[in-house]
Amino acid sequence: MNIILIIAIQHTWDSNPVDHEPIRVAYSDGKAGLKIEVSGPFFKGFHPPAEPGLPDLSLRIYEVASSVFLDSTKNNYLGVFPHYLTPQQLLPIEFTTTITGDTWQGQALIPWTYFPPNVNKMNCYASHGIRENRTHEALYPVPKEDRVEGLYPDFVFESDLWRGKA
Repeated sequence: MNIILIIAIQHTWDSNPVDHEPIRVAYSDGKAGLKIEVSGPFFKGFHPPAEPGLPDLSLRIYEVASSVFLDSTKNNYLGVFPHYLTPQQLLPIEFTTTITGDTWQGQALIPWTYFPPNVNKMNCYASHGIRENRTHEALYPVPKEDRVEGLYPDFVFESDLWRGKA
């Protein structure tokens, strides 16, 4: 396997350090697509009702880790809510998850054809908890000096919080 990148999500969306072992994500060439392997603590949230492998826009309210890939020249991106693809084009992906005690692991294969052309930035997010106890984390968080009073992450429309790196 050809590992392309390994990252750890070490900050909340607003640049504070996380208070747990970070979510780790490894990206590799899966030949037919980008293989993404995620591991980290399991916070024992409730389980989504959707069938594994099928598109479900409600996944963002559960314990979730996601990667977002952006073509910044056209502001098209592929992520939890794929603005490059229209909602009618939500496509299933190949993935597995395993929960063992207080940890979980997941693997997904995202076909190359799902990506917008000319991806030049990416970011990675993780969320857990319910309502006022929900925590949102980001690989590239909003810098403290750029925070706006009252700003809170809306991970359906991530473009307002985009801090991806080239």
